[in-house]
Amino acid sequence: MLFRGALSLLLACLAFAQLGFCAEDFYKVLGIDRQATDKQIKTAYRQLSKKFHPDKNPGDPTAEGKFVQVAEAYEALIDPELRQVYDRHGHEGVKQRQQGGGGGGHHDPFDLFSRFFGGGGHYQRGQPRGHNIEVKVAISLRDFYLGRDTEFSWEKQHVCEECDGSGSADGEVERCNVCGGHGVRIIKHQLAPGMFQQMQTQCDSCGGRGKTIKHKCKVCNGDRVVRKPTPVTLKVERGAARDSRVVYENEADASPDYIAGDLIVTLVEKEPSLEEDNPDHVDGVFLRRKGDDLFWREVLSLREAWMGDWTRNITHLDGHVVHLSRKRGEVVQPGHVDTVEGEGMPKWHEEGDSVYHSTEFGKLYVEYTVVLPDQMESGMEKEFWSVFQKWRGKNGVDLHKDSGRPDEPVLAGAHDEL
Repeated sequence: MLFRGALSLLLACLAFAQLGFCAEDFYKVLGIDRQATDKQIKTAYRQLSKKFHPDKNPGDPTAEGKFVQVAEAYEALIDPELRQVYDRHGHEGVKQRQQGGGGGGHHDPFDLFSRFFGGGGHYQRGQPRGHNIEVKVAISLRDFYLGRDTEFSWEKQHVCEECDGSGSADGEVERCNVCGGHGVRIIKHQLAPGMFQQMQTQCDSCGGRGKTIKHKCKVCNGDRVVRKPTPVTLKVERGAARDSRVVYENEADASPDYIAGDLIVTLVEKEPSLEEDNPDHVDGVFLRRKGDDLFWREVLSLREAWMGDWTRNITHLDGHVVHLSRKRGEVVQPGHVDTVEGEGMPKWHEEGDSVYHSTEFGKLYVEYTVVLPDQMESGMEKEFWSVFQKWRGKNGVDLHKDSGRPDEPVLAGAHDEL
């Protein structure tokens, strides 16, 4: 009898332990580590809640379970006290804390979703949807070349967390006694004796909401929404095209009356800056981009262009060196363009530089500009003149004669206007 009781107790303990093991770790659910910040927790929730929302996964019976699981993990980890309880005592500790007056149990995951995106938390057909918001973020050429995780901030409209979007300080919202809760009023205008025109207009008493509030929320002043600076994490992928767009689904202005639209970020290239965008003092910050190709203008002296025997080392955007040179006796004409294969922009690919894909690069075009001396010493001038006259006598070309232009005016009495 004693043995049977001990065995039953052991089986019960094993069942309880098995139940604990079945509950997936909240950190793994959100795909974050145990040192994650509140910002990282919120970012993970935003991404996963949209990914597993049941209305966006019709026919997938597991989506709703994952959606609920993500909401539970977020609620447990975003609250500092509840997070400490979870870290020490696990799921059972969180459950006891919520049931014992430390949270009142789980909230509706759809209500939690609506706090982030508005619209009641459901993607219902025909439900109003807010406008998309488009913003431009200036990115340096260096960041387009290397790729970068950065951040920007914008003034976003949020559902007021103080009143949960009701606008009421005490949570009480009454029906408008002017429009009867319809949000519109019917107004009659007399056009002539016995003739009336009936018009429908928005109720000016409740602003078309059909509801009134006696005690307005002190945070939003009854507007139900607040606007505040909101940071957004932006991943600039290596080789991303100029003016490419990054879409953040349902991250535009939120409201209790509609589903938030999309935040659309356009990546524009900003002018190079020696101080802000060139910490390593590389030449590449002044490269010019066209598609997957880069362009550079190199300056040569008269001696270098005519006689050769020179080298140039251009430090690229990532710090590696591109060598340019000419041997002695190799002439470079002004405006000549060299093509350097594989030294342009990395060509964007969805798999990036990985075991499945090797990054390819565009071309670098180098245009040469020749700078002539604006003055010479008298001795140098005589020496050069002597050399050129000797060369001219052997192989010289008279460009005026070869051009076919007349030596005298063609028409009598003509004169130069210059």
